[in-house]
Amino acid sequence: MLCCREAINMMLKQPRGGHIFNMDGAGSDGRPTPRFAAYGATKRSVVHLTKSLQAELQMQDLKNVLVHNLSPGMVTTDLLMSGATTKQAKFFINILAEPPEVVAEYLVPSIRSTLSNGSQKPTYIRFLTGIKAYTQIFSRIAFGARRNRYLLED
Repeated sequence: MLCCREAINMMLKQPRGGHIFNMDGAGSDGRPTPRFAAYGATKRSVVHLTKSLQAELQMQDLKNVLVHNLSPGMVTTDLLMSGATTKQAKFFINILAEPPEVVAEYLVPSIRSTLSNGSQKPTYIRFLTGIKAYTQIFSRIAFGARRNRYLLED
């Protein structure tokens, strides 16, 4: 929040303005994050912060600074893997998680495209969309895809 404030103040002084990309995560959609309550609560607040900053900038008719959301989906970080203690967690991590490099390969060009297209509207860039998640879950159930990909399942 403090970084956003300082970045906005600095960007407002620049003729070209600027873009802020806030990253959400598990819990940002309001679903619970057992064993990671603080993490989920902060990610939920990131979405609210981003929308509120967007509204404040629009209210002030400031069009040269935009605040966007990034949603990387499930990324194979130490935090995620440390929570893989149940059969259900292992199942979903194997199906939905991707390494940081794979997620970055998608997010970075999407961010660059947002910067270069000249749009004056905030964007919400999602790596793991609902359709992609459902497709991967279906592929797993129907064809056994992604079984034991990162973690051995019981």
